[in-house]
Amino acid sequence: MGKLATKELQKLLSCIKKDPRVIVPPKPGYDAGVHRLNDKYVVVSTDPCMGVPHEWFGWLMIHYAASDVALFAAKPEFCTINLLGPLPTKPQVFQAVMKQACDAADELGMAIVTGHTGTYDDLSKLIGVCTAYGTIDPEKLITPGNAQPGDLILYTKTLGLETLVNFSLTHKGSAQRLFGVEQTTRLAQLVHMQSCVKEALQLAEVGGVHAMHDATEGGLVSALNEMAEASRVGFKVKIEDIPIIPEARTLQESFALSDEQLLSMSSTGTIIAAVDAEAKNKVEETMRRSHVSASFVGAFTKSKDRDLVKNNKRKPFPQGVDDPYNIILLSKT
Repeated sequence: MGKLATKELQKLLSCIKKDPRVIVPPKPGYDAGVHRLNDKYVVVSTDPCMGVPHEWFGWLMIHYAASDVALFAAKPEFCTINLLGPLPTKPQVFQAVMKQACDAADELGMAIVTGHTGTYDDLSKLIGVCTAYGTIDPEKLITPGNAQPGDLILYTKTLGLETLVNFSLTHKGSAQRLFGVEQTTRLAQLVHMQSCVKEALQLAEVGGVHAMHDATEGGLVSALNEMAEASRVGFKVKIEDIPIIPEARTLQESFALSDEQLLSMSSTGTIIAAVDAEAKNKVEETMRRSHVSASFVGAFTKSKDRDLVKNNKRKPFPQGVDDPYNIILLSKT
């Protein structure tokens, strides 16, 4: 699981020719691209969906791509869908996923434009791909590469939320032993938190929100490093300020995870944002009205250093990503 390393991704993208119509081309740290269409910008993102709870497959497929569009401050308006399954996949499986996808698109006011469905010998599991896009006025565009020195680092929701929720759904017995029955039930009901469309669009309307990123694969480690690289800044984060709920610590202990793995825990739906210090109170109020928890965990710096502070001791922030999602979700505990 995981994206290509930055150097390998750069090699992969090196054959793409520059085009003056493309405002944000494919590049590391950017989960969406932008092209010009007349006097508007079109934000486009595509994402795969696999290995998630089947009862939420179609919903998550839509929201994965839609969230990335919203993080660029554009309302997701249209999408395309590919549903690919192993050769014995029954039509009813595709139909169930498509109904979920349609419900998700309706919730967001998105139109499904086209797609493809098929079964193939070479596949071993169901794969869905959604490409979402929406338009925005050029002056309203927000990208991950505009964090400014002195900006505060906003962290919404809690660390490892996606991992915790999906573990509670797919490993119910193990989760109940680790977290208790009541908490496992509560976590299993939070699948909808794996979307950040609503709050991303709300944050985009708050002056002083300079950059946003979703803590998907690689969690906080991947998101912060990609934002710093794209913005050419450094940062300092205090681990005690990161919202880590007891269940995440329980998984850390149960699976013998390092702090680096904990901070890399996949958390789709969590926003990492660069916020002007003067906008802090307004951002907190905006998230409070949306019933989304908001924590400020550090700041971006002019220095290119990337620091993690724990117990008042500073050490380098992890550069490599070691997301334990598969370790946890593929376990037989």
